[in-house]
Amino acid sequence: MFLVTGATGNVGRQVVELLLDAGARVRALSRRPETAGLPDGVEVVAGDLQRPESAGSALEGVQGLFLFPAPGGLDGFLRAAKKAGAERVVLLSASAVGSEEAGPLGRAHAECERAVRASELPWTVLRPGAFMVNDLRWAPAVRGDGVVRAPFGRAVTSPIDERDIAAVATRALLDDAHTGATLELSGPQALTPVERVRILGEVLGRELRFEEQSPEQARAEWTKHAPAEIVDGSLSLYASLVDAESPVLDTVERVTGRPPTRYAQWAARHAADFV
Repeated sequence: MFLVTGATGNVGRQVVELLLDAGARVRALSRRPETAGLPDGVEVVAGDLQRPESAGSALEGVQGLFLFPAPGGLDGFLRAAKKAGAERVVLLSASAVGSEEAGPLGRAHAECERAVRASELPWTVLRPGAFMVNDLRWAPAVRGDGVVRAPFGRAVTSPIDERDIAAVATRALLDDAHTGATLELSGPQALTPVERVRILGEVLGRELRFEEQSPEQARAEWTKHAPAEIVDGSLSLYASLVDAESPVLDTVERVTGRPPTRYAQWAARHAADFV
């Protein structure tokens, strides 16, 4: 039995499906089981990572667990997992760990990593960079006037498909070849927002345009949906990536045996989300 936390998220949902495809038994932890909408065959149980006492029977018989980053609550949950006999934990972290520019975002992920390493459970840490799926935030603009407005149009990242992150996580759950490893993950291309908008337009067969926002404009917009300190850390990180080099890593192919998804392939799979 494998327990997937954050099972309704962009990565966790894919982990659930890949474990099912591999013939594994899957249990999902959700704060709202009634709205989880997970595939048939998944046992969905109520619980909250930040309230380990709520885990209850969720950890019974669990061999391995996929851990969503939840700062401030993992220590107790991991103690309960170890007591229940769990044999392996795979943590979704972020490449922002150790980045001064990322500020509180990087520190929050570092806290989660420390908890996992201190748990005395066999662990694997995944550190992906930018997620391709985050570009779905552009969908309203694409459906509207076709002008994508964002700051730092020349910030360079190597965005990764959420399915590729999940594929690496699933391999780390199913065998012990990556126990004790911190796996840095990237997509196959270093791209700026300007380049991603161009590729998206080519895939959709539409003329799209990128319009650069000032950091102040972006901050005013983003703080409507996220804490100011997280927004400031994100803006600082993106500013540091302008005209920078972004590493393209071979981790996905080494672990899964197949090349990572290119941005155009991801955009084609999500085309319906933009129209």
